[in-house]
Amino acid sequence: MTTESSSLLRAPHRTQPRFDRAVVLVAIACVLIVVGASFVSPGILSPGYLLQQLQIASILGVLATGAMLVILLGQIDLSVPLTITATAILSTTLAGSGVPALEALAIPAGLAGGVLIGLINGLGVVLFRIPSMVWTLAVNAMLLGITAFYTGGFKPNGAPPTLAVFIAHGRTLGIPNAFLLWLVVGGVTTFLLRKTIFGTYVYAYGQAQRALFMAGAPVERLTLAVFAFAGFMSSLGSLLLVGYANQAYQGMGDTYLLPVIAAVVIGGTSILGGSGSYAGTFVGALFITLLSSVLSLMQVPDALRQFIFGAIILLMLLINRHPRTR
Repeated sequence: MTTESSSLLRAPHRTQPRFDRAVVLVAIACVLIVVGASFVSPGILSPGYLLQQLQIASILGVLATGAMLVILLGQIDLSVPLTITATAILSTTLAGSGVPALEALAIPAGLAGGVLIGLINGLGVVLFRIPSMVWTLAVNAMLLGITAFYTGGFKPNGAPPTLAVFIAHGRTLGIPNAFLLWLVVGGVTTFLLRKTIFGTYVYAYGQAQRALFMAGAPVERLTLAVFAFAGFMSSLGSLLLVGYANQAYQGMGDTYLLPVIAAVVIGGTSILGGSGSYAGTFVGALFITLLSSVLSLMQVPDALRQFIFGAIILLMLLINRHPRTR
């Protein structure tokens, strides 16, 4: 083991300062959005509205969880939209089949489908050495063809799983169940990244993949695990979306790719990999949700909304840029 690789594994989180500027800036931006919008619509400050935004942000936050780990590797997953759609169609088809055995498999099958898609993405990167951007985009296109063939271009028959509806719409002590689930997902992810060898490898991979390989780490298995985890999170977010919308439809995940990446990048995770915190992704998802809601209240056209999202991503990339350390 070289001196470089051993020091990298001993301190893979050195790029994380105690004062996370991105997290603080985005948290302040969230407060400013709410306070500023309250002058136009005072109802924004009501507990009901804020709890609803937490409920909606939970879907984006769960989806962004998997995307964050992939980006920490210095990779990208562009199959998120059709992973969402495919999971939604599969789970609602089974849940609405009228066969108790198949209905019971609706959620497990949906999550397993996401893991399978993630493994396919990981295998493309590991075995064929194809850039993740190209491979996952191709997988997304193939999933589009499969779902379009299955539905025939029409709304698929089926019903949302009962548990998905309960989590998406239910509340415990007044707090949305979806938000409580997001807190659990965030806690587990933070523990994995900060307290386990898995997290050490993830950060080290993004900082210097070659050094990690020379240190004897299972780089290929790590890549497969991260992409499988991302697929699982995309499917979990899809099930929340199905429960919230009470339906599945073709193109269900099309609008989520940019917000998912934006939530991760705005939160300070380096697009080059090796640096970032889940707290940043958490506040990033809240920021995107609040911004979308306020722009909708102001009846801003969708085209301008997309422009604003893109501009914010570029701005945060400029603010958070820093030299790569080896």
